[in-house]
Amino acid sequence: MGQAWGFGRYGGPEVQEFFDRPDPVPGRGEVLIRVTVAGVNPLDHVLRSGLVPGLDSGRPFPRVLGMEAAGTVLALGEDVDGLAVGDAVFGFALTGAGTYAETTVLSAPNTARIPAGLSATVAATLPVAGTTAVDALDQLGLPAGATVLVNGVGGGVGLAVARLAIGRELRVVGTGSAAKREPAEAIGVQFIDYTAENVVTAAGELVPDGYDGIVDLVGGTSLRTVAPLARDPRTVIAVGDMSVPDLGGRFVERRLDRENLARAAQLALDGVLAPVITAVHPLSDAPAALATVENGHTPGKVVIKVA
Repeated sequence: MGQAWGFGRYGGPEVQEFFDRPDPVPGRGEVLIRVTVAGVNPLDHVLRSGLVPGLDSGRPFPRVLGMEAAGTVLALGEDVDGLAVGDAVFGFALTGAGTYAETTVLSAPNTARIPAGLSATVAATLPVAGTTAVDALDQLGLPAGATVLVNGVGGGVGLAVARLAIGRELRVVGTGSAAKREPAEAIGVQFIDYTAENVVTAAGELVPDGYDGIVDLVGGTSLRTVAPLARDPRTVIAVGDMSVPDLGGRFVERRLDRENLARAAQLALDGVLAPVITAVHPLSDAPAALATVENGHTPGKVVIKVA
């Protein structure tokens, strides 16, 4: 038996609860891990809300929160290649299996070894934020010296995109609230506070000829406000808003396989994709960890240290 934190029905924070569960049994193409660190993401509370039926895992309640983790392999299911018991790994949990727990199952094709020299804390941030940054910037394919606007730069994904873009010698302008200024500017972002400035005016003054690319992490009205700042609408890449083709842009093409995870890990090891981790919580403090992400008040990446 191990402790887990999740939800007993769909709803808001009031449906969250701690509970004990037996160690999951890995099925075909799955690995059982002892969780060391779990990453916290906005999608966690979206899944809890039940507002996106297409994301329903069909698992019985209670379900465990969380979708990314780093840990140690305890057991392998059938047809798992390239991993062994005792390996330090990171990757994606099966939907509903969760990672805010002492043990969980990961999808083996979406799990990779942690390279020597990379901490479990950093590795746990890479499945979502790290690979999203790689995918979005690969899709843009901008040359060194190009300009990119990161709309919503202050969160875990936004800062990952910005850091990787700067590592590729791009000029990065980012939008966010005042609380996100310091970590963004610390890595070299030219920051625009959308609560104090007109984003279109400020961004246009910084780059009068239009941006070579835009990575949007906000969606909705905000996406529609900044999209015209791109020189070519096809260079607008949205991470969350699937209506972006209506603006001539593209939705990010995600690659969640082991190869891309390993690539993100190597970039992190090289310091090119080093995440900005601003809060580390114990499992007992998981409610506060998710609350900060759900409320949007914490810049950077939040993680839960389990083991």
